[in-house]
Amino acid sequence: MSSLAPPPSSTPPARQLVLDLGTPPPATFDSFVTGANLELVAQLRGLNEALGASEPPADRTLFMWGSGGSGRSHLLHALCHATGGNRARYAGPHSPLAAFEFSADVTIYAVDDVQALSGAQQVALFNLFNEVRAHARHALVVAGDAAPLGLAVRDDLRTRLGWGLVYQVAALDDDGKILALKNAARARGIALADDVPPYLLTHFKRDMPSLMALFDALDRFSLEQKRAVTLPLLRAMLASPENGAAAP
Repeated sequence: MSSLAPPPSSTPPARQLVLDLGTPPPATFDSFVTGANLELVAQLRGLNEALGASEPPADRTLFMWGSGGSGRSHLLHALCHATGGNRARYAGPHSPLAAFEFSADVTIYAVDDVQALSGAQQVALFNLFNEVRAHARHALVVAGDAAPLGLAVRDDLRTRLGWGLVYQVAALDDDGKILALKNAARARGIALADDVPPYLLTHFKRDMPSLMALFDALDRFSLEQKRAVTLPLLRAMLASPENGAAAP
């Protein structure tokens, strides 16, 4: 007795993207386009060496602020990457309170989006700040969306954040954004056509998170199509049914 094979499906196979390729590399200082942030990047790059000197620096707390997409989070992750191992700890609004506790084994603490921390997290950060100030071989770097005086946080924490070094993270100009996209492509081994970055800046949201998200999608689409990242490929991706609209 033979069984009948199921009839062929009239539904086209689901579109599959190669999600395990083209993964963004770790954020590093080398992959950060410095732009007008030369002094800030130099401070962060030299922090580990300064803490290991015979006389650690007096200013071991640093606050940096800037608009969304200016690179604050990239710099914090780059600092943790440069510190290595368990000697650095990154924390933010989604971190447990334990992430804000002082430990003698942690050399550098990096705290992101301070303006979004809960009340309990702000108290924990206030206590961590005091602990770091009391221990000469430790440093605390905090990032937020406004200068200390303009932060929507508790008063005692706002005052503490203004005690140390304070830097504004300057957003990239168009040339810097183009360079950042080219660097991201180079880090992934992607041959990026020269006309793609200017087109992205001209036709889409210009902040770096939006540009990188679109670049990530284009990277995956190129892997799926087995085609180089060119302007025709970008237009093909934007005109695909999944995007619901033709390319501009």
